[in-house]
Amino acid sequence: MKLQFKLALYNVLTKVAIVAILSGFILVFMNKISVSHIQQRLVDKRNKLISNISDMEINSLLSQDKSFTDYNILKEEYIVLTQLRTQSLEKKKGFTQESREIEGFQSEYQILTEYFTFKDKSYRLEIGETMLAVTQLESTVLFYAILILCITVGLTLLTDLAFSSFLLAPLYQIIDQKINKVNDPIHYNYEPIKTSTKDFNILDSSINSLMKKLSDLFISEKQFIANVSHEFLTPISVLLTRLENLLTDEKLSVNGETKIFASLKTLNRLKAIINSLLLISRVENNQFDKQDAISVKDVLKEVYDELEDRLLMKNLKLKINIEEDYTFKGNRSLFQTLLINFINNAIKYNVDNGSISVSGSYKNGIFNVTISDTGVGMIPEQVENAFSRFEKLKSDKSDSYGLGLAIARSIAVFHNIDIRISSAKNVGTDVYIFFKSQK
Repeated sequence: MKLQFKLALYNVLTKVAIVAILSGFILVFMNKISVSHIQQRLVDKRNKLISNISDMEINSLLSQDKSFTDYNILKEEYIVLTQLRTQSLEKKKGFTQESREIEGFQSEYQILTEYFTFKDKSYRLEIGETMLAVTQLESTVLFYAILILCITVGLTLLTDLAFSSFLLAPLYQIIDQKINKVNDPIHYNYEPIKTSTKDFNILDSSINSLMKKLSDLFISEKQFIANVSHEFLTPISVLLTRLENLLTDEKLSVNGETKIFASLKTLNRLKAIINSLLLISRVENNQFDKQDAISVKDVLKEVYDELEDRLLMKNLKLKINIEEDYTFKGNRSLFQTLLINFINNAIKYNVDNGSISVSGSYKNGIFNVTISDTGVGMIPEQVENAFSRFEKLKSDKSDSYGLGLAIARSIAVFHNIDIRISSAKNVGTDVYIFFKSQK
């Protein structure tokens, strides 16, 4: 979950909790206030009734059926007066909340019970007022509280998402422009991101400083590799020439000749590795131009012609199916090297009488080429490290230097091409080449 959604969710939950708690307190306080007002009205009615009590009033109340007040049609109030047989008034009195049935109408009432003596006679007075109005008021308040809560959640979520999106926009710019779109430290964009947030300024500055150090190290490494490789080629060429001259000596023994051949093989291997490292260094330093109009279909045909002998040696079938040709600007020689490396691996690690298929088509406006083989395949760990330098597929192929895919990756980055590999052990390997340029 994105940070802005987490912030918005936290704010929403916080406000929901606050509104819910406040609504609960409002309902409790409203209930207490309403009950207090009802009790006060009951006390006032009791005082008024007792202060104006008379024989006529007492007889009228005692004679009423169930003692319901005749002026209250809605049955919101009732008065019950009962004459007691005993003179003792030491009984429970005060306020209670009980359910009463008045003329077939069941309701909850707040009841005031009072005992008094009039002309040597003891009476029990009960005055009740319905709680229906309070219940209805609580229901109304609860409804509007829930409604306000829902509106608050919606508005809060929208405003928080908008604000957090605005607030975190510089962070996403830093991630997108300073990290995601950077293929290597040399082409890093050091222009500061415009933001008024000090934390993002510090982050941007720290990333710029780190990338500057990485860029310096990266340049130093590539220069070192290029210089060392270039310096190694001269003595290796001299050694090759001297050893080849020694082979022309008629006095050379068979044992000596065998050792010289072994030395020549080692030197040629070393020369091939150095040339590969030099190629990677030159590609990564953008020392090649990209002015050629490259046809994918034509280059594949050239690669097929170049590797046809190797295909015949293992009796492999290579099928090329390009539905529609794709042309782009780049370096033809380098792109050919890229395809040769992939198809050469498909041949090298394939089984006898196996097959290789190369297909190309547009998907979602992007042209892609897929190279599939029926070879030995790779385990997930090997796939993950396939493009690392000197990473060799575990096999008995002694002619592998572990630099072919590293060269292919450098060429792909140089041409803004995306490469992915999918493989399964003893099933085969699929190489996907995506051309990021739109059709």
